[in-house]
Parts: sequence; C-alpha cells; structure tokens
Amino acid sequence: MIARLRQSRSLVPHLAAPAARGAWNVIAIAAMVGLTAGGCQWLRPTPIHPLPPSPAETLSSAGPSASADASSIDSQGSGEAQVSEYVGDLDAPTSLRRPPLASPPADTNQPAPPRTIVRGQGGGFAIPPTFEQAADGGRHSRGPLPVGGQPTSVAAAPPSQGTSSNGTTANRPPAVAPAQYTSPPGYGAQPGYAPLPQPSPAPPAGVAPYVGQPVPGALPEITGEDMLPGTGLGQPLPYTPLTRTADIIVNGYPARTGRIMFGGAVNSDAGVTGQVTIEERNFDITRFPRSFQDLVGGTAFRGAGQTFRVEAVPGSDFKRYSVNFTEPYIFGYMPISMSVSGFLFDRRYQDWDEERLGGRLSFGYRITPDLSISAAIRGENVEVTDPRIAGVPQLDEVLGDNEIYSGQVQLTHDTRNSPFAPSEGHYLTMSYEQAFGDFDYPRGEIALSKYFLVRERADGSGKQTLTTGWSLGFSGEDTPIFENYFAGGYSTMRGFEFRGASPTVGGVQVGGRFQFLGTVEYMFPLTADDMLRGVAFVDYGTVEQDIEINSENFRVAPGVGLRVAVPALGPAPLAFDFAFPVAEADTDDKQTFSFYMGLNRRF
Repeated sequence: MIARLRQSRSLVPHLAAPAARGAWNVIAIAAMVGLTAGGCQWLRPTPIHPLPPSPAETLSSAGPSASADASSIDSQGSGEAQVSEYVGDLDAPTSLRRPPLASPPADTNQPAPPRTIVRGQGGGFAIPPTFEQAADGGRHSRGPLPVGGQPTSVAAAPPSQGTSSNGTTANRPPAVAPAQYTSPPGYGAQPGYAPLPQPSPAPPAGVAPYVGQPVPGALPEITGEDMLPGTGLGQPLPYTPLTRTADIIVNGYPARTGRIMFGGAVNSDAGVTGQVTIEERNFDITRFPRSFQDLVGGTAFRGAGQTFRVEAVPGSDFKRYSVNFTEPYIFGYMPISMSVSGFLFDRRYQDWDEERLGGRLSFGYRITPDLSISAAIRGENVEVTDPRIAGVPQLDEVLGDNEIYSGQVQLTHDTRNSPFAPSEGHYLTMSYEQAFGDFDYPRGEIALSKYFLVRERADGSGKQTLTTGWSLGFSGEDTPIFENYFAGGYSTMRGFEFRGASPTVGGVQVGGRFQFLGTVEYMFPLTADDMLRGVAFVDYGTVEQDIEINSENFRVAPGVGLRVAVPALGPAPLAFDFAFPVAEADTDDKQTFSFYMGLNRRF
C-alpha cells in the first residue's frame, strides 16, 4: 500500500492534463481518493516519529484541497517552518485542522534523514508534523520530535530573519502559541524526569568557592613579575597540604624481661663446660626493696630498662665467672651506653696455667643502627703458674702475678641479618689498644666477615651462603707471652690442635706479635627442613713472632663439615668439621677432627 501511495504522489502533479495521461490517470486518482475517503484506519503516526516528506511532496500528493491550505506552511530562511498538523481526512475543513507547531531550533551539523511514511492506528490518514528544508541547500537540518507520543506543549520560536530562496532577507512570521494536547488513544503520556544533580567539586584548601562572580582575593593576581621568563606561563602557586592530626592511644603491657638459662658445651678447644646465667633486661639499680613484698613480688631493682647479668661457666679446662651491668641510655635519650663488668677467668693451657681477675669500664655511642664506636678501660691481674717446661725466657719472665691496664677504642659496623647463622651482611671491627703497667705495648686489630646469599628457595628457606673472613693484628715488642697471638683449633684454624699452629721456642708454644688469618666457607642445605647442612671450607694464615709473613710458616687447611640445627638445644647449631692441612710449619700440631656441641635452655 505504501508503494501505491508513493506512486500516487508521482501521478498527482499530472492531473492537470487528464486527457494527455489517458484512462490510467483517472483510475489512479480514483484509487487514491477511495483510500483516503474510506478512512484507512491503520495509517496513523506512531509514538516514534521519523522525519516526514517535504511539504512540496505532501501538497502535491494531497490534491487540490491540500494545496488550498498551502499558506499554513511557510518556508523559513533559517531552516525552521511553521507546520500545520492534520487529523482525519485531507479534505476536512480548515476548522478541524490543528494549529501550527513551532519548529525546534535547527541543527546545522546533522544531514536530513530520508522521508518515510509511518504506519499507525486510529481514524483516518494523518500526516505527522514536518520541518521544511530551507532554501539554503540543507545547511540547517531538522530536529527530532520527542519520543513516546505527541508533546504536551511546545515553546514558540521567536521571530527571526532568514534568507529566502531568492537570496533576500525576509522576516519570519510570529510563532503561534501551541495548543494543549492529550495523548492519542492507546498511548500513555510521556513521563517527565527531573535532571540528575551534578556534584560540585570541593574547592582546594585555602581557596574560596566560586559562586557566580569571582571572589576578590580568592586567587592571587598574576602580574608580569610572576611570569616565567620566555614561556608566557605564570609561576606555580604555593601548595599547602592538608594536615590532619589525631591522638593515638597505645596500651602497653610489660613483657617478660628476666630469665634464667642453664646450658653446657663440649668442644675440641675447651673440653667440657657448664653454664648458668641469670639476666634481667629491665633492671633498676636505684630501686632498692622497701619491704619483703618487693623482693617476693619482683618489683625491687626493676623498671629502668637496664641490663644486669650474672654468669658462671665452670669446666674441665676452662672456667669463667662474670658480672655485668649495662645502662643503654646513660644521658637520657642520647644513644650513649655504659657498661661495667668484673670477671674471673681461669684456663689450663698445654704449657702453663693462667688466671685473670679484673674489671672493665666501657662507653658506647651508636652513630647509626649499624655503626657504633666504643671506648674502654681495662685493668686486670694475670697470674701464670705451673709451667710445663722451664728455661724458656718468654715464659719465665711472666711467672707469678702481672698487672695489666689498657685503654681501647673500637669501631664496629654490623649489618648481619642474624648473629648465629647470618646469610647476608658483614661484621667489621677495627680497634686500637694501648697497654701499660708491668708491660707497655700498643695493639691494633682489624677483623672482617662478609656473608653472601648465593641461592634460596621461594619461601626463604634452603639458603646457600658463601662466607669470607680476614683477621689482621699486630702488637708491640714488649708484649708478654700471655698477650701474644695464637692460632689453631675450631675458632681460629681447623686442622690443627688448639694453639697448635703457633711459633714455638724450646717446645713451648709462645705465640707471636703478628697474625694474619683467613677463611672461605660455603654452606648449603642437605635436607628440606634445613636441619642438616653441609659446609666446605679452606682455612689459611700464619702467626709470626715478628711483623712479617713467612712463606715457610704459612698454613692452608681445606676441609668439609656438617651443621645440625636442633631448636631444642639452642640457637647455635652442632658443628663437626674435618680438615686436612696441605701447608704447615714443622713445629705444628695437627688435628683432623674438630667439633662443638652445646645445649642452652631458658626459663
């Protein structure tokens, strides 16, 4: 049917010459009039209106009755038009026609869509509102109608001027106020929606909000002096960050600061030893007990953050008893510590017995968390008895009591991640000591241990560590035999007996004034839980009576070992090493196997 209507439109302009067109024109006109007069109930605009055909096509297809009302459609120079909407038959009288609608503003950027006739329902054939294309060639496009039925009201467009088809400027007729309509049968009214509120951004700190006109003084005025030279840009404005403060309440509870430790050890250097330690890390030397309840309740001598330690280490070849008091912050919150200690040391060596009774006062200053410096004064009485071989000058001159006093300065840099089983970091100490008393001599030492993490598992276990260490020391000519350097044993050079890699005189190990010792050790896990580890190492170095390195006395001892970590026995693992000297001195005492086993329990 739509195709037939379109064909009818093309035939209507030729009605002026019916004789020329013949009988087919009469039949086409009759068909068209019959369709419109019969009231095609299904031709009615739908709620969604596409753009209709141009007024010229509409008038030409509507016949003579529609052409008579052509004055209701006025071509606008700006692309807008006053449109008459028809309801019912095209031949209805003018009183049944709806008043014209004011066309919306034209959009100059959108092209005109194709004109189509929309199928609908209701009485009669209705032509939807149209917007005539202006004579400017379509530079102004048509605007869409609202969706969901006819609009309830349309604002009238103000009079304006436009360019007619002949290029002249013509005044537009005043817009006619639209009438109020109701929605067609079967369609609901278009619901109205309130516009969504748009949040306003908060103004920056220190800047007044902008409402309407600028607030004087809200922003600084930019002058020529504030411009960046050669850029045309202003200097950046000062920014003051928003600072918020809040009170933090921390509820702390005192932790356990006192402990008693029982332990024991057996090793190839010192034989069998036991250990009893009493330590309080929140000690207060000035808080004396005021009642028996203070002693029983544990409030006496506590609360100042000081450390008090009493240790007794008896053994078969080695004995040590010590008392130590440490004040970590002697001058308030400054990182300056003070330590006072007294000790009794007794050791039975291969060639003599030695007993030391003395004390030590030291002050430490922590420069950084890793770097610290300390100064100490030491005084002790050294008694040498029971020489194994008589007639050795170095040993005979120190028999009996000897008083030694010294002052020492030491610098320590410690970046290890663990004091017992480090895998990264280093430990460096440099010290200088000047001794006086019965013997007057200087001493300087440098020691470095470096730890490299070669490999580890994804969870941090299974660490493979490479360790290198050096120790260099020298002492003055007046150094007594009990203050000389010695090498050999588990803690210095494996593969030799305790003090077995030292210079000897007349069969007596007299030691030397110079030492250079080094080690390279590689540790790797043997089990998945890291309880069992293997080591491969090389110990090397020498001890000389004079400050020199003699190639004939240089020692080298490679070997392998085993480390067993048992948490129930303490933090230090059990150690078993086998070393095989490949370079040695003629007077050295070799020892292939060396070990250390210890037990430490805290209560």
